Amino acid sequence: MKSAILTNWNFMRLVRLVLGMGIIVQSVLIKDWGMTLIGVLFTSMPIFNIGCCANGGCSVPPKTNHQKTEEISYEEVDETK
Repeated sequence: MKSAILTNWNFMRLVRLVLGMGIIVQSVLIKDWGMTLIGVLFTSMPIFNIGCCANGGCSVPPKTNHQKTEEISYEEVDETK
């Protein structure tokens, strides 16, 4: 748990954290407690590095080609005839 919080910080993770904190601050200022819970959710996702694509859950595996390719031979055509 400690390693998930302290490691692998990148620019987008910091942006998500700042946006989540902004949601919390704005919702507390206007006393919208439902939005505060959403802000807590959006703030906890970058802190714990969880979400849809955090662990490569959205990545598509590369297509593997198991067919053998045959070498093509070319024939030179003489057009001077």
